[in-house]
Amino acid sequence: MIYSPQQIDEAVGSLARQIGADYRGKPLVLLGVLKGALYFTVDLARALAGVADGPSEIEVDYLCVERYGNATESKRPVRLLLDEATYLEGRHVLIAEDIADNGLTLEFVRTLLLGRGPASVRTCALFDKPSRRHVRVPLDYAGLTVPNTFVVGYGLDHQERYRNLPYVAELKFQESQSELT
Repeated sequence: MIYSPQQIDEAVGSLARQIGADYRGKPLVLLGVLKGALYFTVDLARALAGVADGPSEIEVDYLCVERYGNATESKRPVRLLLDEATYLEGRHVLIAEDIADNGLTLEFVRTLLLGRGPASVRTCALFDKPSRRHVRVPLDYAGLTVPNTFVVGYGLDHQERYRNLPYVAELKFQESQSELT
């Protein structure tokens, strides 16, 4: 196990306090990137609601993008599968991402949203893997650094499996099976 449920919970709380201070008294659109950031977005919204003098209101929405499909590596471009329903012009938007890995997905979403005229766009990733970054994307808030291994749990998946784990672990690949450590 790389990060326990308690360590993840503490990181989400720490991020909420930082974000709450920066958005004190301002309405915030918290935009989760599906599918990986589903759990993180919900937990972050709850944690933000508990921050004294935080955002004046929090609206939660999602968009869904795909890059990897069923592979562990992808040369495919990012594509939008589901757009958010919230009107973003003139509003403060915080992108909630499960992991900042190579940066391509986060940069795609950020660029897409900037074209919609928000008052501000910031980025937040619960997990950061800077060793794999291909694109220099601004990461305004980062929770926990993960090693350059294939990690699953707490929204991170391999072929749609392991997302539901309450912890993060390395997935090691053997010839005919995979093993969590």
